[in-house]
Amino acid sequence: MPNSISNIRTIALVGQAGSGKTTLAECLLAKAGAVHAAGSVERGTTVCDYAPGEKQLHHSLKLAVASFESKLNGETTRIHLLDTPGYPDFAGHALPALAAVETAAIVINAQNGIEMMTTRFMQYAEKRGLDRMIIVNKIDSPTVDCEALLARIQQTFGKECLPLNLPASDRSEVRDCFFAPSGESDFSSVEEAHRRLVEQVVEVDEKLMETYLEKGEVSPEELHMPLEQAMREGHLIPVVFTSARTGAGIAELLDVIVKLLANPTEGNPPVYVSIPTGSNGDIEELTANPNPDKHALAHVFKIETDPYIGRIAVFRVHQGRMTPNMQLYVGDGRKPIKPAHLYMLRGKTQTEVQEAIPGDICAIARIEEIQFDHILHDSPDDAHLHVRPLELPVSVFGLAVMAKKRQDEQKVSDVLHKIAAEDPCFRIEHNAQTNETVMRGLGEMHLKAILDKMSSQYKIELDTHPPSVPFRETIGAKADGHSRHKKQTGGAGQFGEVFLRVEPLPRGKGFEFVNAVKGGTIPSQFIPSVEKGVRNVLETGFVAGFPLQDVRVIVYDGKTHPVDSKDVAFMSAGRKAFIDALAKAHPIVLEPIVNVEIVTPEEKMGDIAGELSAHRGQIRGSDSPRPGLLQITAQAPLSELEQFPARLKSITAGRGSYSLEFSHYEPAPPQLQQKLQAAHRPQAEAD
Repeated sequence: MPNSISNIRTIALVGQAGSGKTTLAECLLAKAGAVHAAGSVERGTTVCDYAPGEKQLHHSLKLAVASFESKLNGETTRIHLLDTPGYPDFAGHALPALAAVETAAIVINAQNGIEMMTTRFMQYAEKRGLDRMIIVNKIDSPTVDCEALLARIQQTFGKECLPLNLPASDRSEVRDCFFAPSGESDFSSVEEAHRRLVEQVVEVDEKLMETYLEKGEVSPEELHMPLEQAMREGHLIPVVFTSARTGAGIAELLDVIVKLLANPTEGNPPVYVSIPTGSNGDIEELTANPNPDKHALAHVFKIETDPYIGRIAVFRVHQGRMTPNMQLYVGDGRKPIKPAHLYMLRGKTQTEVQEAIPGDICAIARIEEIQFDHILHDSPDDAHLHVRPLELPVSVFGLAVMAKKRQDEQKVSDVLHKIAAEDPCFRIEHNAQTNETVMRGLGEMHLKAILDKMSSQYKIELDTHPPSVPFRETIGAKADGHSRHKKQTGGAGQFGEVFLRVEPLPRGKGFEFVNAVKGGTIPSQFIPSVEKGVRNVLETGFVAGFPLQDVRVIVYDGKTHPVDSKDVAFMSAGRKAFIDALAKAHPIVLEPIVNVEIVTPEEKMGDIAGELSAHRGQIRGSDSPRPGLLQITAQAPLSELEQFPARLKSITAGRGSYSLEFSHYEPAPPQLQQKLQAAHRPQAEAD
């Protein structure tokens, strides 16, 4: 087993569903000798798609880790390969892979070309500062035009997308354009591709550029360091061609991973955020040092619940070293843990190891305190450290659920929380007003997979129905509020008086509570009680019973009594003062607006446009990823899309697909506001 950081590679296979990522992983495992033969997605025998649902559906539902070793020229390289799902509904399982690797390999189906998730993953990886490469897979498909596709890639993502190899012999093999450029390709010139590659790389190194201009050539060894720099800076995005079905380009891809991709000391280091205790502390950005002799820092990017083993936490070591039975702290917890075992993963297979160093991806089991995104560290002084948060899509697609059997109610709650721990884009809400338990995900397919898992793995059946739309409330103007709470009951009384002001905040800013009391007119010990009273109203709303947001509350004055002032008095006064201010602040109902991306047969464009227009949707743009298909980008109110999945299926005869992503909240139309207020009025009067 290699014990040098320079012999570690971490790479995530990302891209649109159907691009062949799982089969590609199988071929790499087989080529390296890690498995006897490549498994099949159709037969359910792959290393990475090991869950029952994945075997049944023949596509990935979650992130899988496959660690293996590759021997080349007497040296052993440890490769941590992350296989991810490609449907947008499962982005919560795919995007965390980008927090664990140096290189994101965006896999493109050569037949389908650049698709919706291709562009998204390129953008996600660029934002994370990752090295990027493009793998054009399925080049053996009969109607593929690799030359046109390469031109489209360069047109879409820039001239820095240059081939490291090119298809040859009618796409049955590939020709190297970097290490030993020779021979003929199916298109273009291998020598010309090599020249462009060299010229792109030497641009980041002035000295090497001078050498190249003088001699007309530089060796692959001289190009290695500047190539790493070019990839790190996004100045080069290598393109390689493969066919996982025929094996074309697989050996060459493995060579590229071993010889050219960044090790943990060469990629852009992960950004940690130091958030000191106390609200006035400055947030500081730090970078981990991939040095095994430093104190340990590791990031948990995947949680999985195994029916037999329990919770499995998968993490990437960024700094220091980890060993079994070492003392570790979880996040900001003060109680240390001592994991008895340390595992490397190859799908569901766990291999015990005695050490993990920076760059390694490992797992520990049976420690319930560990959650997704936690930092594992060996010093209590690092409790304030967090990894820079992932930008995950907001879950807006919802289903209200209820156990079919009354005796399953507690079990349903327990299982939903287990699934929420595994999936950062799955969340559970309880609507007290409608008494609904709502599960929210990224789309119909996402929630269907969860319902299937609950049925097959946990033997739970649920009744479902569309949930209430998550409307919100806010204010349109500044206003002042006042309340005096005074109660005399024979003994000690209750007294508290509060003056406050409300102000609208920019959309999406949430809630701010500001203590601007001067001279102790409200003693500091009662300020939290005032805030608690205010927050009670935030949750229940004012005009239509929906949570309030984008509001700043400034408490600036009040009165107290030396004997009768109590927490309960100031909580009540704060609540009523807030209600008083809201009544004057032009309260309004906000509705959620979502981005909708629709892929439809070209001839159905008019029908889709009409359907969106009839439901207050607006088309923002369209593109043609390949002949005969249109990709439509639109925005629409979530409340108008309840029947959209069924309508899309009907219009396109099942050939259309869509994805939703939360965009923003905006004021609901006047008629809808009045309807929601009228529906809420009887309950408000009863309360």
